[in-house]
Amino acid sequence: MLNKMDPQYTKTRWGVLALLFLSILVNLLDRQVLAVVAPVLRDELHLSNTQYSYIVTAFMLGLALMQVPSGMLIDKIGPRIGLSILMIWWSAANALHALARTLGHFIGLRFLLGAGECGNYSAGVKVISQRFPQNERALAGGIFNSGTVIGSFLAPYFIVSIMNAYGWRWAFVLPSVLGLTWLVPWLLFYRDRESASQSASEPAVPLLPLLSMRQVWGAMFIRAFMGPAQHFYWNWLPEYLKRERHFSMDMIGKYAGIPFLFAGLGNLAGGLFAGYLMRKGLSADATRKIIFGFCCTLCLISSAVPAAPGEISAMAMICTATFALGAGVSNHIALLTDLFSPRVMARMTGLAGMCEGVVNIAVTLATGRVVDSFGYVPVFAAAGVMPMIALASLFFLIRRVERL
Repeated sequence: MLNKMDPQYTKTRWGVLALLFLSILVNLLDRQVLAVVAPVLRDELHLSNTQYSYIVTAFMLGLALMQVPSGMLIDKIGPRIGLSILMIWWSAANALHALARTLGHFIGLRFLLGAGECGNYSAGVKVISQRFPQNERALAGGIFNSGTVIGSFLAPYFIVSIMNAYGWRWAFVLPSVLGLTWLVPWLLFYRDRESASQSASEPAVPLLPLLSMRQVWGAMFIRAFMGPAQHFYWNWLPEYLKRERHFSMDMIGKYAGIPFLFAGLGNLAGGLFAGYLMRKGLSADATRKIIFGFCCTLCLISSAVPAAPGEISAMAMICTATFALGAGVSNHIALLTDLFSPRVMARMTGLAGMCEGVVNIAVTLATGRVVDSFGYVPVFAAAGVMPMIALASLFFLIRRVERL
């Protein structure tokens, strides 16, 4: 475990965390462009909800297939070069959406975007496990992951403004420039804790022994059943607000990001509360169970969103659910560092991400068909229930939170 007083790696940890925050903010800004332009894009290409779900699913497939290879790459060559390669990859893939003309073009490009974006999370968790002491990891994870929700919060206003000024194709190009700009401070100031030559000289940790452990499956299932609820809001909220709540594009630009702001507050609140409980003497095991129990139960409010009588009450319920999901995510990052050593952290995060990706694909495909056939009531109900499966995985598979 990293010594809190280790000056070589702790004195710069908050600056490094700021760069990681910005990397995943850009990641989610690029990812959210499609969701924001979807109402215009669907009308222009005459796409049904089911066809739109194919485009979203292609992203999920790329995300799922590359999770483990990306994690192994980052464990092998380190986050400095590994994350740089992935940033260039996904920035290029996102910019190329501006050239797309058909459903097939978007499906192919979304696959490439998902394949490039997945390693960002694994790299961030690995760096946090190396540079932060245990009682700070939930907060560090919350700050890091809040970049996802701040990116989602900024995306509607930023993307709609670009669309209004230059058209939807430029909405893909301009955010991609931010990723290439981010590379400059990252390569100048960040250094891996272990050199690539040291990592390469160590024997590789095989995946099969990891998959034989129930705690590994527990960690994977927690992410697999909390993540899709968050992805549902990322991918479908603008569509829901336009089709069911009759928001204009300007209204979507102003209000669709608010739930993601609450998710960011949840990231920070979950991390701060975890640190508070541990400073009061609670174990990591008790801390994670208390916070996950509260967050997953609070997510049940999603089921009531379609029945909300007005826009304000519906948005309040969605904000409550995203706040709870955000608090849960920051503690899942800390949970991974509680259970696993930094040496296998990126590939373990990749395994959890792959499991989430598989569930995401199934949920996304089902969402398009269910919305076309039955409306949004069943999918909001699923978004409320799935985190409870994650909670059951903590108690019945992981059982006790401690370093393996």
